[in-house]
Amino acid sequence: MLVLLPPSEGKAPSGRGAPLKPESLSLPGLAQARAAVLDELVELCVSDEEKAREVLGLSEGLRGEVAKNAELRTAGARPAGEIYTGVLYDALGLATLDAAARRRAERSLLVFSGLWGAVRVGDRIPSYRCSMGVKLPGLGALGAYWRGAMASVMPEAAGDSLVLDLRSSAYAAAWKPKGEVAERTATVRVLHAPTRKVVSHFNKATKGRIVRSLLEAGAEPTGRAELVEVLRELGYVVEEGGKAGALDVLVDEIH
Repeated sequence: MLVLLPPSEGKAPSGRGAPLKPESLSLPGLAQARAAVLDELVELCVSDEEKAREVLGLSEGLRGEVAKNAELRTAGARPAGEIYTGVLYDALGLATLDAAARRRAERSLLVFSGLWGAVRVGDRIPSYRCSMGVKLPGLGALGAYWRGAMASVMPEAAGDSLVLDLRSSAYAAAWKPKGEVAERTATVRVLHAPTRKVVSHFNKATKGRIVRSLLEAGAEPTGRAELVEVLRELGYVVEEGGKAGALDVLVDEIH
């Protein structure tokens, strides 16, 4: 099973590890596209702080993120699973998984990124600020920019596995499963059962818990029907959604 995740907007500090080694990142087919985004982002942040802040959509209070981006090549790198924080990743709790579940996470989780395209949680990266919604002056909108490279790399990454797509819409724009891969892709919405409405914060937390449950159980569903069965066995209330491959997970409490 391949699980597609969004990154977190907020990120942990880079730390004092060895700096980024681009050639060590998973999905080497994305290397050229990654280099182009990294080059433009660093140059923008080094040369024009005000323009960089505008392009990245940063408030005055987040001005320090520009300086952080300017040092991406020399900043310490940590596993991506430690860099990404926030509601989904807090609920996922990678650091507290047992060794077997952690190995499954490193094999099956893929985090989409405006800067890196997509990385595995074990890939070592520095902390950065560059969402998929950013439009760089030279490369344009990153969601559209990444589609070309992703079109050839992602089907290979998916192999013949079930794809569980938990990305937000901005990150889903970078790659849309097609053909045979689309037929074995499942998406998930989390709905407040009494109102049938999506609640953003709880949506993220529940998705994190779902991934953790699957990893801890060692579940490897090979199709949508089997995924539904596994999730129900793990205690989730699951219904077929309105679109092909769409699943709704219903929750009673918002916490």
